[in-house]
Amino acid sequence: MKTIDELLAEGVAGKRVFVRADLNVPLDGTTITDDGRIRAVRPTVSALAAAGARVVVASHLGRPKGAPDPAFSLAPAAARLGELLGSEVAFATDTVGESARATAAALTDGQVAVVENLRFNAGETSKDDAERGAFADQLAELADLYVGDGFGAVHRKHASVFDLPARLPHAAGGLIATEVGVLKKLTEDVARPYAVVLGGAKVSDKLGVIDHLLEKADRILIGGGMAYTFLKAQGHEVGISLLQEDQVPAVQGYLKRAEELGVEFVLPVDVLVAHEFPDLKTKAPAHPTTVAADAIPADQEGLDIGPATRELYAAKLADAATVFWNGPMGVFEHPDYAEGTKAVAQALVDSPAFSVVGGGDSAAAVRILGFDENAFGHISTGGGASLEYLEGKTLPGLAALED
Repeated sequence: MKTIDELLAEGVAGKRVFVRADLNVPLDGTTITDDGRIRAVRPTVSALAAAGARVVVASHLGRPKGAPDPAFSLAPAAARLGELLGSEVAFATDTVGESARATAAALTDGQVAVVENLRFNAGETSKDDAERGAFADQLAELADLYVGDGFGAVHRKHASVFDLPARLPHAAGGLIATEVGVLKKLTEDVARPYAVVLGGAKVSDKLGVIDHLLEKADRILIGGGMAYTFLKAQGHEVGISLLQEDQVPAVQGYLKRAEELGVEFVLPVDVLVAHEFPDLKTKAPAHPTTVAADAIPADQEGLDIGPATRELYAAKLADAATVFWNGPMGVFEHPDYAEGTKAVAQALVDSPAFSVVGGGDSAAAVRILGFDENAFGHISTGGGASLEYLEGKTLPGLAALED
């Protein structure tokens, strides 16, 4: 896999370089609420521009249905990238149409442009190879070289991620190189004890990584909405908590297998419960109560791990040498249910372990809750991509960058 350093050494001055970034940032209207992914790709874009390249940045944002939708415009991300670069960034109002072609053609050495949301074109995500390839052909006309640096999308077999690198000389950007290097530390010659913290809403999203990590981890800590499927698998009442009943047999199998392998599964011992889900817009006081994890009232739902579980999890992380964390412990967006996620983050800050925060909501949470990003070993930009890598899957976007 060619690196961006090798590409720069060969010379990029005067060449148009297509950078597949991940600018899929959360928006409140047109206001970016977490610019972490834009900041993560800035060094690659900046290095190319400084070397005289004419940089065309492209990304997806959200899930538009293959057609333009103003709610998913990349204009706010383009503006923010310009602020971070300290220079104006041109913005094309389409992906491969007249605006994109004119914008790319007008670039001079060292200038940067962003084209509109790639998913405004159905060819980007099409499962039909020919349709995807036709869109990749159009994208290839915008540039001379390709740099893949959108780690959050490398697990997708999409036109700009998988098909386009085959049409242009290509290299991996600095962000992808860093992400892959970090993930290798979680899969090859791992420093032990190795603790994994998994949270988030659905256990079905994590089954693959649990299956794979049972062979690698020393202990696995479970929180978030997925914890209630584990508690149900142990025969406990979970009330109206988030539950994937169809996954209970699979979870029971993992708990049995973990016991056979000597892997410690750590589940909540107490939880915060309420009669209804909190209002995340007004953040009105929710007045939760704390109950034992095996005593959740039938008419209430669990929304965060409780104080005893926070202490337990902190203790289980204190002596770890390596920690991978993906998924919040509760509804961290509401202050009454943020303490569990905050406790895990603080435990990683306090631990000497090499800690990796696995993207997605976990990465957003540490920033929203006010933690210094530099206090963690690494904060990934790709939750789904990180999980699939740890599952041992071949990621299309990485395979496409191999020579």
